[in-house]
Amino acid sequence: MTDTFFVAIDGPAGSGKSSVSKQVARRLGFGYLDTGSVYRALAWQVRSRGDSTDEPSAVEAAFGAFEPAISLDPDDRSIFVGDTDVTDAIRTPETTAAVAGVAKTLSVREKINELFRRIVAEAPQPGVVVEGRDITTVVAPDAPARILLTAHPDVRAARRSAEMGSADVAKVAEAMRQRDASDSTVVDFMNAADGVVAVDTTHLDFDQSVDAVLTVIAERREGGRDGR
Repeated sequence: MTDTFFVAIDGPAGSGKSSVSKQVARRLGFGYLDTGSVYRALAWQVRSRGDSTDEPSAVEAAFGAFEPAISLDPDDRSIFVGDTDVTDAIRTPETTAAVAGVAKTLSVREKINELFRRIVAEAPQPGVVVEGRDITTVVAPDAPARILLTAHPDVRAARRSAEMGSADVAKVAEAMRQRDASDSTVVDFMNAADGVVAVDTTHLDFDQSVDAVLTVIAERREGGRDGR
């Protein structure tokens, strides 16, 4: 690890990890890295080459020419692949559907994890809040602050539905269940590993969730890098 203070935050969709992580980064003056955007950008690159992410060889080939540049500003979600701004393109339903194939290509996941570590090491900010699904266990198992954000499935579905402006909570819940089931074949992001602090946001509002995470980080910063 470098001198950059690494805050690792994992959790399922709808747990609040993205919005909470951004606000935590703002409050601390840290950078914010949305690892999911990088996976989406690679899925976009595979599709832009006319290939399918269902083919591991296609994902590996696309990664060989993958040159992402992602903003660490929590108020700027821009991401480029080479000279192409893909900020909006990676959020289309087609790209979203293709992400699972990238996530299941283990050889590429290892290389992407190395990319995440390098981004944090080279960050100009004193720390970076990194959120995703295997950050606390695979990307940075030795990070000084490791947090798992959780919430009851019904609450997660309601939150995600509100974000999407969808009235069909049941449909959103099923989509989340399918995504969680798919991703869980690769990594366990529902249970806190040893040394990871679980923060259940089921009964917390946004500000309370942010404060809970900030409390954990403050304790780790005061206690030193070994988390004592």
